[in-house]
Amino acid sequence: MNLVAKEYCAASSEESGVLILSEFAGAAAELGKAALLVNPHDVVGVAEALHTALLMPLEERRRRMRSMRQIVRRHDVFWWVDSFLRAAFAKDLSNFPVIADLPT
Repeated sequence: MNLVAKEYCAASSEESGVLILSEFAGAAAELGKAALLVNPHDVVGVAEALHTALLMPLEERRRRMRSMRQIVRRHDVFWWVDSFLRAAFAKDLSNFPVIADLPT
């Protein structure tokens, strides 16, 4: 579901949609400030989020979606790999050889 949420943001070029996201999804940590977070087990809370999304003014929807699209653009696969390597090895990507530089 994390990639689906990010794909939705990336594909929303008109920036007029609203992302309603489970608070349990990993993407909630990145997109939660601009998405509407819900507990999927809370039927009333989900209904309220849907109601909020339907009544949200266009400018607020665009502001939120723009924010999420910027996050998705910044947090690409290279950012993820670098973050993973920093956390796993306490090194950054520049400490490892580029594949093209390896002897054949």
